[in-house]
Amino acid sequence: MTEFLEIDGRKIAFEHFSIGLTAFVFLPGYMSDKAGTKAQAVMLDCDVLIRECLLLDYSGCGESEGDFADGTLSQWRDEVLALIEAKVKSDRIVLIGSSMGGWLMLLVGMALGDRLAGLIGIAAAPDFSDWGYSDEQKARLRAGETIYEDNPYGPEPTPTHAKFWQDAETHKLLSCTIPITCPVRLLHGTEDKDVPPEISLRLAKSLASPDVTVTMIEGGDHRLSRKEDITLLTKMIDEFDMLA
Repeated sequence: MTEFLEIDGRKIAFEHFSIGLTAFVFLPGYMSDKAGTKAQAVMLDCDVLIRECLLLDYSGCGESEGDFADGTLSQWRDEVLALIEAKVKSDRIVLIGSSMGGWLMLLVGMALGDRLAGLIGIAAAPDFSDWGYSDEQKARLRAGETIYEDNPYGPEPTPTHAKFWQDAETHKLLSCTIPITCPVRLLHGTEDKDVPPEISLRLAKSLASPDVTVTMIEGGDHRLSRKEDITLLTKMIDEFDMLA
């Protein structure tokens, strides 16, 4: 059931139940929300196997208040951290990040300190403000313009607002060592047309953790929402739960 927590004057929508030794927090992708296939599959898996779980909609997305044009990685990171601080009871937290949520997963993880028990990235897209745009697009964003691109998942074009892009540029991680040492599991489809599979390989090399596994899913697309993809995701969740 959806609940709301006011953060910086905005009501942020979330779903949560608190039974379990390990908490699994799902971070959706760009313009996605907690109603997505993967998010709901994580919630169902945690419900059946009695695990703490938190889903949320970033401000300007889903059921949360706010204007999407005002959203940034910094703002959404702080919303996730505020929800975790207010609602998550477990001292062991595993973050699951899809696409842009995989970038947020790293930013949130670095802020969690000893509470961070693991990361699961699904087509994680750190630094996409760099590799995801042409030089011409970057120049327009730098000048304060909003750019629009074809959206393969819906009828409306996908906007990138200058505020989001400019903030994202301050959070690039792949060119340095990322100080995260917990176990990390990265899933990526070989047929991903949105986030190149080599991004997960670059991320694996950038992490300080000695326990990083990259699984390339043959024929998988960017969403990784097929039945077999969800099964693999829940198996990885099981693995982290057994480490508790």
